[in-house]
Amino acid sequence: MSEGSPVGAHVIKMMGYIQTLEKLGFALNDELAIDVVLQSLPDSFNQFLLNFNMNEINKTLPQLLGMLRTVEGNMKKGGSKSVLMVREAKGKGKKVAKSKGIGKTKSKGKEALKPKGGVSKDGKYFHCGKTGHWKRNCLIYLEDVKKAKAVGASVSGTAHEKESS
Repeated sequence: MSEGSPVGAHVIKMMGYIQTLEKLGFALNDELAIDVVLQSLPDSFNQFLLNFNMNEINKTLPQLLGMLRTVEGNMKKGGSKSVLMVREAKGKGKKVAKSKGIGKTKSKGKEALKPKGGVSKDGKYFHCGKTGHWKRNCLIYLEDVKKAKAVGASVSGTAHEKESS
């Protein structure tokens, strides 16, 4: 199929080939016929193929033709945007929208790294026994880290911790 031709004409042509095969005694089941049509589509329909296969959509050839015409119309309107597919949820009967790459996502950035509770005012810090600061701001801990780097030992084996235990 050439990129410039409408997908509807292509699918109808493929459906004609499938009917010809049936007349010749080589009937394709519905699933195989749909796979043949889907595999004959150009690369611009790759996102549709991915959604179709992942959602295990069971359609007839005329229903597939309608879906492909809709997708082609959306691709002409919006360029190469993703396709939104709606399917029934398994077992519930509710509609579930599947979307890939559409919409805005919230950036977490540095906001996700900030502590939520703040500095504990009532509890003692385990390293130095004082209250009101974080480990990264503890002068005793920072000194122990510098000493350990100079000696080549780990911070957990420092003399300060051994004395306080």
